[in-house]
Amino acid sequence: LFSKYLFVSGRFVAVDAATNDEQDDEIGADVKPQAKEITGVLLSPTLDQGEWSCLRLVYQISGSGSLEVLQRTEGKSFDKPLWSSQMPSDSWVISSMDLQNNTEPYRIVIEGKPGQSAGSSVAIFEIHISPGYCLECDFEESHLCGYSNQWNANVNWYVGGGGVQVLNNNIPSDHTYNNKTGHLMYVDSTYAKTFKEVAKLVSPMTKVPISGCLSFQYQRSEERGNLFSVFTRDPLGQYQELWRAGTESQNEWTLGEWIPVQVDLKAPYSVQVVFEVAFNSPRGGRVAIDDISFSPEFCSTDTEPNFDPSIANCDFESGLCQYSQNPMGSPWRRVSVKPNIFRNGDHTTGAGSFLLAHSRLNPQSGYVSHLIGPTLPGNMKYCLRFYFSLRGFNQTDQALAVYLQQRNKSQEKIWTQGEKSRGIWIAADVTFQTSQPAKVVFISTCRSFWDCGSVALDDISVSLGDCELTAGSPSLSGHCDFEAGLCGYTQDKQSDDADWELRRGPTPTSYTGPRGDHTTGLGYYLHMEASPLLPGQSTRLLSRPLRGSRGPQCLRFYYHMYGSGTGQLSVHLDKDGEDVLLWQRSGEQSIAWLRATVEYQSDSQHQARIVFKAIRGSSVRSDIAIDDVILEGGPCPVVEIKSNVGSSNEIE
Repeated sequence: LFSKYLFVSGRFVAVDAATNDEQDDEIGADVKPQAKEITGVLLSPTLDQGEWSCLRLVYQISGSGSLEVLQRTEGKSFDKPLWSSQMPSDSWVISSMDLQNNTEPYRIVIEGKPGQSAGSSVAIFEIHISPGYCLECDFEESHLCGYSNQWNANVNWYVGGGGVQVLNNNIPSDHTYNNKTGHLMYVDSTYAKTFKEVAKLVSPMTKVPISGCLSFQYQRSEERGNLFSVFTRDPLGQYQELWRAGTESQNEWTLGEWIPVQVDLKAPYSVQVVFEVAFNSPRGGRVAIDDISFSPEFCSTDTEPNFDPSIANCDFESGLCQYSQNPMGSPWRRVSVKPNIFRNGDHTTGAGSFLLAHSRLNPQSGYVSHLIGPTLPGNMKYCLRFYFSLRGFNQTDQALAVYLQQRNKSQEKIWTQGEKSRGIWIAADVTFQTSQPAKVVFISTCRSFWDCGSVALDDISVSLGDCELTAGSPSLSGHCDFEAGLCGYTQDKQSDDADWELRRGPTPTSYTGPRGDHTTGLGYYLHMEASPLLPGQSTRLLSRPLRGSRGPQCLRFYYHMYGSGTGQLSVHLDKDGEDVLLWQRSGEQSIAWLRATVEYQSDSQHQARIVFKAIRGSSVRSDIAIDDVILEGGPCPVVEIKSNVGSSNEIE
């Protein structure tokens, strides 16, 4: 494979391999030359995989480059990312990705981008699509379903069977075919020295949430001389034991007979399944496994269904959701602020509701406010995210703290605020685990009126797993929070006067622009810096090309237009170079980030893009910013904001 082109040596069919001399156009490969970046695109035929299936890709990235797999469904403007890699290797690598049940036909898109350095290339050797889950394997194929041995100096998993008799193996037949020609995986203790050396057989990493019953067959000899366990391992390297072998082979099973195992697996985030064996001596025997399978139904009807942590989500637009307050304390008040240039609004829309705890000018010296969440089951790991804003606190350690409250009312502090938020919304991510059912409690404490200000709280959400895992989940095409660049959006070099700029924190000019981004308060946003521009000059940002779609599509984004000289922000649909106006705002709007929703329609007759256009106003106090852009299929949801507000800078 050469640095400028992507050749494919396999047909896009379930199993068949193909020869290298097939023409690119016969298998749907398309190479688009660009000035700097070369992209090879491989497009599958239309797939009508109603049932769950597994896509396996055998590939190699040499030097530098990237490979991305996407799912293209007719009627959607953007492809759904399934997997991507930029990791170079000196040999062929297998990647597996689950294709979930899909009611609509779709196509698989594989994009390879070799790097700029000499000798860089991206190659694909085989593509397999097979029914079932990627965790499943009978070990009859040479790719071993993407399972791999984690190499160890003394003990390792090997492929057994295939008619080859391995010395000291003594495992007569595989489980799949019950003969000597079938294959299995085994590990023996011949070279074992200490318990510190373990053999690990590792499954492919799951890419989508799955839960159900994991089944496999195993044989084990000399159970007193080895430990055989099954774990899950997440991308952070954290292990959780699913199952451990006992002494079944002695009591209930004869030696050489396959023993079936079923164990419930709940994986709301990416995990690998690890089959681990440790020996205490060279006489520790051996372990063999075969026929790993998975069912979306739990093994036992007694297994509790997956817990939905979204019961603890609340944006306070329609009340307190499932949160409650301590009647003995000072209440959190649900308030709203009309868009204005003096006081920040809520985080959800900029004009909705949030909670506020604050001291008032009265003889009372202070207050304690409790907000108590719904009960969360124990023995699970959670990620709590919320947004807070502090004003006027001299000491912030008690301004806002988060506790876990158990049934016996005992409390454990899991988060406290360590720095002032400068009056802007800041995101807090808290990973916690509890052995018993517990509730999340937000507590604001004010000891003395003179030390206190106000604490605002909004957009609480809870998800399963470590916050580092949920933060690393792949974003959808058309979604951009600008934390890692422009996400495929491009500057319009032909039709504008300057570029949109990535910025963190406040803009250089006072009394204009945001003080922080919308995503976390501490991250990046995109803005038009007015200072170097003349009145009337503009910046234009272009989305990736949109494919034609049936029915309306929805664009959501946040915009910031604060400054006495603010000009104009507009959104257009560029159809073959002709702009169609979709949305527009002119002049100063608010000191807060405001949410915009825009419906549009793009047919297949035109090459179309979304365009964000900002025009500089009459003075340098004309900075305009955007953040958290989301493009998705279907009409925009109708959201009613119910709030009673007085004048623009008064809290109700």
